Amino acid sequence: MEVPQQQLLDPRALLRAMFDAAVAAAQPSCHIGQYLPSKPAGRTIVIGAGKASASMARALELAWQGELTGLVVTRYGYAVPCEQITIVEAGHPVPDAAGQRAAQDIVQLVSGLNSDDLVICLMSGGASSLLALPLEPLSLEDKQRINRSLLESGATISEMNCVRRHLSAIKGGRLAALCHPARVVTLLISDVPGDSASDIGSGPTVADTSTCADALHIIRRYEVDVPEAALRLLESGAGETVKPGDPSITAATHHIIAAPQLALEAAAQVASAAGIRCHILGDQIEGEARDVGKVMAGIALQVAHRDQPFTAPCVLLSGGETTVSVKGNGRGGRNVEFLLSLGIALSGTPNVYAIACDTDGVDGQDDVAGAVLAPDTLARAWALNVSPRTSLDDNDGHGFFGALGDAVVCGPTLTNVNDFRAILVLQGIAHSNQEISHEARP
Repeated sequence: MEVPQQQLLDPRALLRAMFDAAVAAAQPSCHIGQYLPSKPAGRTIVIGAGKASASMARALELAWQGELTGLVVTRYGYAVPCEQITIVEAGHPVPDAAGQRAAQDIVQLVSGLNSDDLVICLMSGGASSLLALPLEPLSLEDKQRINRSLLESGATISEMNCVRRHLSAIKGGRLAALCHPARVVTLLISDVPGDSASDIGSGPTVADTSTCADALHIIRRYEVDVPEAALRLLESGAGETVKPGDPSITAATHHIIAAPQLALEAAAQVASAAGIRCHILGDQIEGEARDVGKVMAGIALQVAHRDQPFTAPCVLLSGGETTVSVKGNGRGGRNVEFLLSLGIALSGTPNVYAIACDTDGVDGQDDVAGAVLAPDTLARAWALNVSPRTSLDDNDGHGFFGALGDAVVCGPTLTNVNDFRAILVLQGIAHSNQEISHEARP
């Protein structure tokens, strides 16, 4: 008797292979050569920031024929060796003095350029924190306070970056203006829903259509803790960013070289090779992580019990960036919060597995990418006297999955195309008239 292929699968191995494929597809070395600008008559200066900026710099050095110099700033532990470009490490997700010094050095580096010069800017997720240059009279301590409050507020990444742009001396197109009249070409690895260039690293070299009034609205809506000096900057309009059509950025262009959709498609190919149909539900899903977990559980249960909207076996893929409004004493982490909420809603449904990881290798502030969920996850937690609901209420997804040994630790991936979520439904479950419980044991 022939054994069905899905019974031969190792669900955890398949999910991890899909995540690894997503990360591999977003490596700068795979794409940067396609977007090299023409050589200038003058100098070539390389600047940049982000979790992938060091690997982007290395890929650029290998692909570029000619001299260049520059500086990029990346997260601690994410540096890679370069020969011509200086790599600096700094704090993320909360900015630190090293990031401020790097930003000041970059400003000095692009000062006094002329129209014969070329600036190549390498930007990826994380640059908002790593490239920290507060708009006067704000201090670094003010920026740290604002950033912490934004991270815990539940605001979307687009909303957080709107506030950051208007309180920075370097973001919201200001860095491109400082490079004027040199030509500026920005190469971007997107980690934001919708791939909006002004949101990637808060858009230091990209014109901004949002306003100080928009930033004020976000601060008031989410009750973000900001100093009085920040409010005065926004209320007076002194924090306004560089707008489209401004003469100082007419020589600035940008290209997105890697994005979440590309990573999801690479993962889908791995599932397809294993004989499993894959359905991409979206690459820009936002919202509270626990709410998204409930919604995804509802879709997975519909597949498992009713073969709608897809027939099992299949994989449900999604990307984007959810948020966590931290109310408890846990460390947050949007991927583990999503996964814990998903698990509670699935309530041990057989044949349903999932993985949720940040493609940069860091979920929240922990050096853990995410975790894996299996049908026996809740049962194993109860056996260890670990309560799923209490862990979720305390925003302690990292503690929960760490106790089970189900955390995914991969180290720095040197890229960042946001969250990766895959739900594997291996087999449909015959529908009964009994009510399907979505509740986990207390």
